[in-house]
Amino acid sequence: MKKKTKQLTAWVIISLLLLIYAATFLTAVLDFPGSDTLFRAFLGISIGLPILLWIYIWIYRRIQEQRSQAASEHFQDKS
Repeated sequence: MKKKTKQLTAWVIISLLLLIYAATFLTAVLDFPGSDTLFRAFLGISIGLPILLWIYIWIYRRIQEQRSQAASEHFQDKS
């Protein structure tokens, strides 16, 4: 079950990034009022979102490592 959740999350994030990239491209190509502001916003999101996701994953792994170390120390203390 856990693997399926990770896969679904990965596909949602990939789809979201592709939509953001497509929106960035469309606002760059199309000329309408406010497209320059939208382009800068989408460009910022397309750069910032992957960085934020990487930081989230990194922090999550660190927390999991600390939990597993604490659990192993707990079991060693009982032995």
